[in-house]
Amino acid sequence: MSGRIAHFSFGAKRFSTMAFSIEQIRRTADRVAASHGLDVVEIEYLGGSKHRVLRVFIEQDAEQRARRAGEAKEQNLLEHLGTGGIALDQLAWITHEDCERFSRDFGTVIDVEGLVPVDEYTLEVSSPGLDRKLATRAEYQRFQSTLVKVQTFAPVAGNRHWLGKLTEVRPEGIVLDLTARKQKRNKKGPPQGQTIEIAFANIEKAQLAPEI
Repeated sequence: MSGRIAHFSFGAKRFSTMAFSIEQIRRTADRVAASHGLDVVEIEYLGGSKHRVLRVFIEQDAEQRARRAGEAKEQNLLEHLGTGGIALDQLAWITHEDCERFSRDFGTVIDVEGLVPVDEYTLEVSSPGLDRKLATRAEYQRFQSTLVKVQTFAPVAGNRHWLGKLTEVRPEGIVLDLTARKQKRNKKGPPQGQTIEIAFANIEKAQLAPEI
Protein backbone atom coordinates (compact mmCIF):
# COMPACT_ATOMS: atom_id res chain seq x y z
CA MET A 1 0.00 0.00 0.00
CA SER A 2 3.02 2.29 0.00
CA GLY A 3 3.93 4.76 -2.72
CA ARG A 4 1.80 7.02 -4.81
CA ILE A 5 -1.52 5.67 -5.94
CA ALA A 6 -4.50 6.58 -8.14
CA HIS A 7 -2.21 8.05 -10.77
CA PHE A 8 -3.62 9.83 -13.81
CA SER A 9 -1.80 11.68 -16.62
CA PHE A 10 -3.18 14.45 -18.77
CA GLY A 11 -1.17 15.30 -21.88
CA ALA A 12 -1.33 18.84 -23.22
CA LYS A 13 0.28 20.91 -25.94
CA ARG A 14 0.25 24.65 -25.90
CA PHE A 15 2.22 27.70 -26.97
CA SER A 16 2.73 30.60 -24.60
CA THR A 17 5.23 33.30 -23.76
CA MET A 18 3.84 33.92 -20.26
CA ALA A 19 6.39 33.61 -17.45
CA PHE A 20 5.94 30.56 -15.23
CA SER A 21 4.85 31.15 -11.66
CA ILE A 22 4.66 28.17 -9.32
CA GLU A 23 2.76 30.35 -6.86
CA GLN A 24 0.08 31.11 -9.44
CA ILE A 25 -0.04 27.44 -10.42
CA ARG A 26 -0.58 26.54 -6.76
CA ARG A 27 -3.31 29.13 -6.28
CA THR A 28 -5.09 27.89 -9.39
CA ALA A 29 -4.73 24.25 -8.36
CA ASP A 30 -6.11 25.05 -4.89
CA ARG A 31 -9.11 26.80 -6.46
CA VAL A 32 -9.90 23.91 -8.80
CA ALA A 33 -9.35 21.33 -6.05
CA ALA A 34 -11.67 23.15 -3.65
CA SER A 35 -14.47 23.01 -6.23
CA HIS A 36 -14.20 19.20 -6.08
CA GLY A 37 -13.88 18.88 -2.29
CA LEU A 38 -10.13 18.23 -2.59
CA ASP A 39 -6.91 19.66 -1.16
CA VAL A 40 -3.60 20.07 -3.00
CA VAL A 41 -0.80 18.44 -1.01
CA GLU A 42 2.20 19.17 -3.20
CA ILE A 43 3.16 20.41 -6.67
CA GLU A 44 6.32 19.52 -8.61
CA TYR A 45 7.48 21.01 -11.92
CA LEU A 46 10.18 18.86 -13.51
CA GLY A 47 11.90 18.11 -16.79
CA GLY A 48 14.04 19.76 -19.46
CA SER A 49 13.55 22.92 -21.46
CA LYS A 50 11.53 21.25 -24.24
CA HIS A 51 9.26 18.95 -22.26
CA ARG A 52 8.10 19.47 -18.71
CA VAL A 53 6.06 17.46 -16.23
CA LEU A 54 3.69 19.16 -13.82
CA ARG A 55 2.84 16.80 -10.95
CA VAL A 56 0.04 17.53 -8.55
CA PHE A 57 -0.64 15.41 -5.46
CA ILE A 58 -4.16 15.69 -4.09
CA GLU A 59 -6.30 14.32 -1.27
CA GLN A 60 -9.87 14.66 -0.09
CA ASP A 61 -10.37 17.75 2.08
CA ALA A 62 -10.59 17.39 5.86
CA GLU A 63 -14.37 17.13 5.90
CA GLN A 64 -14.44 14.41 3.25
CA ARG A 65 -11.57 12.48 4.88
CA ALA A 66 -13.37 12.50 8.22
CA ARG A 67 -16.62 11.35 6.61
CA ARG A 68 -14.99 8.52 4.70
CA ALA A 69 -12.95 7.41 7.70
CA GLY A 70 -16.12 7.33 9.80
CA GLU A 71 -17.90 5.22 7.21
CA ALA A 72 -14.94 2.85 7.00
CA LYS A 73 -14.84 2.44 10.78
CA GLU A 74 -18.55 1.74 10.96
CA GLN A 75 -18.23 -0.97 8.34
CA ASN A 76 -14.93 -2.32 9.74
CA LEU A 77 -13.49 -2.03 6.25
CA LEU A 78 -10.02 -0.96 7.32
CA GLU A 79 -9.55 -2.47 10.77
CA HIS A 80 -6.37 -4.21 9.55
CA LEU A 81 -4.69 -0.83 9.13
CA GLY A 82 -4.57 -0.12 12.84
CA THR A 83 -2.88 -3.42 13.57
CA GLY A 84 -0.43 -2.70 10.75
CA GLY A 85 0.58 0.64 12.22
CA ILE A 86 -1.14 2.78 9.58
CA ALA A 87 -3.44 5.56 10.77
CA LEU A 88 -6.63 6.32 8.86
CA ASP A 89 -5.45 9.91 8.50
CA GLN A 90 -2.55 8.70 6.35
CA LEU A 91 -5.08 7.83 3.66
CA ALA A 92 -5.85 10.46 1.02
CA TRP A 93 -9.11 8.70 0.03
CA ILE A 94 -8.42 9.53 -3.62
CA THR A 95 -9.75 7.45 -6.50
CA HIS A 96 -8.79 7.32 -10.14
CA GLU A 97 -12.02 9.18 -10.92
CA ASP A 98 -11.02 12.01 -8.54
CA CYS A 99 -7.71 12.37 -10.36
CA GLU A 100 -9.39 12.30 -13.76
CA ARG A 101 -11.93 15.00 -12.90
CA PHE A 102 -9.31 17.26 -11.36
CA SER A 103 -6.92 16.71 -14.29
CA ARG A 104 -9.58 17.60 -16.83
CA ASP A 105 -10.64 20.84 -15.14
CA PHE A 106 -7.18 21.93 -14.01
CA GLY A 107 -5.66 21.18 -17.43
CA THR A 108 -8.33 23.28 -19.11
CA VAL A 109 -7.64 26.25 -16.82
CA ILE A 110 -3.88 25.95 -17.41
CA ASP A 111 -4.39 26.08 -21.15
CA VAL A 112 -6.92 28.91 -21.11
CA GLU A 113 -4.83 31.07 -18.77
CA GLY A 114 -1.47 30.06 -20.28
CA LEU A 115 0.09 29.12 -16.97
CA VAL A 116 2.75 26.72 -18.30
CA PRO A 117 5.04 28.55 -20.77
CA VAL A 118 6.39 25.58 -22.75
CA ASP A 119 5.41 24.07 -26.09
CA GLU A 120 4.49 20.74 -24.51
CA TYR A 121 3.98 19.44 -20.99
CA THR A 122 2.38 16.51 -19.20
CA LEU A 123 0.08 16.95 -16.23
CA GLU A 124 0.28 14.07 -13.74
CA VAL A 125 -2.18 13.85 -10.86
CA SER A 126 -2.13 11.31 -8.03
CA SER A 127 -2.56 10.86 -4.30
CA PRO A 128 0.54 11.54 -2.15
CA GLY A 129 0.63 7.90 -1.03
CA LEU A 130 1.21 6.46 2.42
CA ASP A 131 4.84 7.60 2.34
CA ARG A 132 3.90 11.22 1.71
CA LYS A 133 6.35 14.05 2.29
CA LEU A 134 6.04 16.40 5.26
CA ALA A 135 6.83 20.07 4.79
CA THR A 136 4.68 22.36 6.92
CA ARG A 137 4.17 22.63 10.68
CA ALA A 138 0.51 21.76 10.16
CA GLU A 139 1.49 18.52 8.42
CA TYR A 140 3.84 17.55 11.26
CA GLN A 141 1.08 18.26 13.77
CA ARG A 142 -1.46 16.29 11.77
CA PHE A 143 0.77 13.21 11.66
CA GLN A 144 1.97 13.34 15.25
CA SER A 145 2.29 9.82 16.76
CA THR A 146 3.16 8.46 13.30
CA LEU A 147 6.42 6.81 12.23
CA VAL A 148 8.51 9.16 10.07
CA LYS A 149 11.85 9.20 8.26
CA VAL A 150 13.90 12.39 8.50
CA GLN A 151 17.07 13.43 6.69
CA THR A 152 18.92 16.47 8.02
CA PHE A 153 21.27 18.95 6.38
CA ALA A 154 23.78 18.76 9.23
CA PRO A 155 24.36 15.67 11.41
CA VAL A 156 22.53 15.45 14.72
CA ALA A 157 24.38 13.29 17.25
CA GLY A 158 26.58 12.11 14.37
CA ASN A 159 23.69 11.03 12.15
CA ARG A 160 21.77 12.58 9.24
CA HIS A 161 19.17 9.82 8.83
CA TRP A 162 16.56 9.18 11.49
CA LEU A 163 13.56 6.88 11.83
CA GLY A 164 11.20 7.24 14.75
CA LYS A 165 7.74 8.08 15.99
CA LEU A 166 6.87 11.77 15.82
CA THR A 167 5.95 12.42 19.43
CA GLU A 168 6.05 16.20 19.70
CA VAL A 169 5.97 19.30 17.50
CA ARG A 170 7.74 22.20 19.20
CA PRO A 171 8.04 25.84 18.07
CA GLU A 172 11.50 25.26 16.59
CA GLY A 173 11.41 21.61 15.62
CA ILE A 174 10.19 18.06 16.20
CA VAL A 175 10.92 15.26 18.65
CA LEU A 176 11.26 11.64 17.53
CA ASP A 177 10.94 8.58 19.74
CA LEU A 178 13.79 6.35 18.56
CA THR A 179 12.65 3.23 20.38
CA ALA A 180 10.05 2.54 17.68
CA ARG A 181 12.61 1.29 15.16
CA LYS A 182 16.27 0.31 15.09
CA GLN A 183 18.41 3.19 13.87
CA LYS A 184 21.26 3.23 11.38
CA ARG A 185 23.88 5.09 13.35
CA ASN A 186 27.24 6.47 12.38
CA LYS A 187 29.71 4.41 14.45
CA LYS A 188 31.73 7.55 15.17
CA GLY A 189 28.72 9.29 16.67
CA PRO A 190 27.76 9.27 20.35
CA PRO A 191 25.31 6.69 21.73
CA GLN A 192 21.70 7.47 20.94
CA GLY A 193 19.14 8.31 23.59
CA GLN A 194 15.49 7.42 23.65
CA THR A 195 14.48 10.60 21.79
CA ILE A 196 16.07 13.11 19.45
CA GLU A 197 15.08 16.71 18.73
CA ILE A 198 15.54 18.02 15.19
CA ALA A 199 15.17 21.68 14.27
CA PHE A 200 12.87 22.56 11.39
CA ALA A 201 15.70 24.57 9.81
CA ASN A 202 17.88 21.44 9.75
CA ILE A 203 15.32 19.16 8.06
CA GLU A 204 16.33 18.51 4.46
CA LYS A 205 13.42 16.17 3.85
CA ALA A 206 10.91 14.21 5.88
CA GLN A 207 8.21 11.70 5.04
CA LEU A 208 5.89 9.19 6.59
CA ALA A 209 7.24 5.66 6.99
CA PRO A 210 4.22 3.34 6.73
CA GLU A 211 4.53 0.19 8.82
CA ILE A 212 3.52 -2.48 6.33
